[in-house]
Amino acid sequence: MYQLTEESPADHWEVEALYDLCFAPGREALSSYRLRDGIPPVAGLSRVARDADGILAGAIRFWPVRIRPAAAHSFAPALLLGPVAVHPTRQGEGLGGLLMRDSLHRAEDAGWHRVMLVGDAPYYSRFGFTRLDAVRMPPPTNPERVLGLGDWQGIEGDVQAWRD
Repeated sequence: MYQLTEESPADHWEVEALYDLCFAPGREALSSYRLRDGIPPVAGLSRVARDADGILAGAIRFWPVRIRPAAAHSFAPALLLGPVAVHPTRQGEGLGGLLMRDSLHRAEDAGWHRVMLVGDAPYYSRFGFTRLDAVRMPPPTNPERVLGLGDWQGIEGDVQAWRD
């Protein structure tokens, strides 16, 4: 039994430690992190899962991004999902799926019409994610790992940080 709550500032370093445990060293050098620099996660969507003893078991974060077509002056807003992590001792219990479904439902309720991520298609396809051929993450992202969910009809271009 897990309790899902909004990530608070008090959770920050504990969540960062979980990400350090679950991902390879140098994770912050990935291009997706450049899109997050200096930008807070989307309020209400970044979630933590704690067990009955209050121990952190999983976390998920979302960031606002823009997709800017090469020849246009407008942009399409989207959510960049990630990272999502489950403590190694809690993997295989369905917690990752619970975090995904809960947060994606909240994103939809909040009016976000498209969500993207960089990840493994076989895992994320179970949540409805498909490859985004016309959306380009900053290099050196593998284009085959750029996946999206929601209304991507007619959306193409480069993913950029959400800066006002």
